Amino acid sequence: MNSRKKECVAMLLAGGQGTRLYSLTKDIAKPAVSFGGKYRIIDFPLSNCINSGIDTIGVLTQYQPFALNQYIGNGQPWDLDRLSGGVFVLPPYMKSKNSDWYKGTANAIYQNIAFIDKFSPEYVLVLSGDHIYKMDYADMLSEHKRRGADCTIAVIDVSIEEASRFGIMNTKEDGEIYEFEEKPKKPKSTNASMGIYVFNWDKLRKYLIADEADTKSSNDFGKNIIPDMLADGQKLYAYKFSGYWKDVGTINSLWEANMDLLDENSGLNLADNGWKIYARNTAEPPHYTGRDAVISNSLITEGCEIDGDVVNSVISTGAEVCKGASVSHSIVMPGAKVCEGASVAYAIIGAGAVIGNGARVGKEQSDKDGCYDISVVAPAYVVKDGGIVDAGEMVE
Repeated sequence: MNSRKKECVAMLLAGGQGTRLYSLTKDIAKPAVSFGGKYRIIDFPLSNCINSGIDTIGVLTQYQPFALNQYIGNGQPWDLDRLSGGVFVLPPYMKSKNSDWYKGTANAIYQNIAFIDKFSPEYVLVLSGDHIYKMDYADMLSEHKRRGADCTIAVIDVSIEEASRFGIMNTKEDGEIYEFEEKPKKPKSTNASMGIYVFNWDKLRKYLIADEADTKSSNDFGKNIIPDMLADGQKLYAYKFSGYWKDVGTINSLWEANMDLLDENSGLNLADNGWKIYARNTAEPPHYTGRDAVISNSLITEGCEIDGDVVNSVISTGAEVCKGASVSHSIVMPGAKVCEGASVAYAIIGAGAVIGNGARVGKEQSDKDGCYDISVVAPAYVVKDGGIVDAGEMVE
């Protein structure tokens, strides 16, 4: 490892099991889940880093890491295959006495203090690997420096109804945080933490060591490190982010974020050459559209064969929609097949799944204040010919 001094090192927390995505994360970590036809969720923070000029990234893996490790590889798609810095996959490692899984977000960074120290950074950027957004971390870092902060936390304005689902940062007029409330029943503000932190490394390092020594600690940034720093009178500031951001940790939010790609007013634009999202893509032939195919307001990725009807949907790399089949308001993940006469509506079809001839998955739904019953077919699952998967049902 070439460990020349770096001003800022990014640590990307990518070990989550993603239990609320159910069968979609049974065999892979949440950040490795397919998104937008040709991407993985982790492409967004990795691309944000390189677009922000941060070229040294530790990716902390834990649950089902193989697919994620294989996908990241040497980091070449994100221009992270470099002699100085680059991307490093950091699983929990064996120590001479015992081996520990990452016990919490703070413990994950604690276990990699030696890795960070190799680069002697002034600042450490801590990121989550399961959010869809575009963000210039360099701007956040410059705000952190300008204010002379010990820690800067990215926040996004949410509705007062939503605020009780988030960690809320209560701030003074100048943005200084005076209180942190975890999922408050009666929120005092709507500044929701995005799980993105900039720390002065020398300060964070001390807090991580002290936190690890506390046997009662949950070893978590939100529950322990941030409250401890506030209690000690450290300078914590909120950095307000106003762009598109979505936590895709549930079936409905993953479906919504994909559908947002089809809405030109959503704020999520993957065609923006000024801030590209990079991905590791296989060399697939151009997609094929048959003479009887009907496609409307959809994303069709390389390697797809479309002979049926596709409306308001995202069809991923190498997927197939056969003659007489219909796909509506759905996500068809890589390599999945919708056979002749089958219908798919308001659903997520996992990678490599097969929807048999004449089968039905989900049903058309009217707008229910944005709350839909999304059906899910697990990766590689086969729905038999004529089979039925009801609205909101999950099969695996």
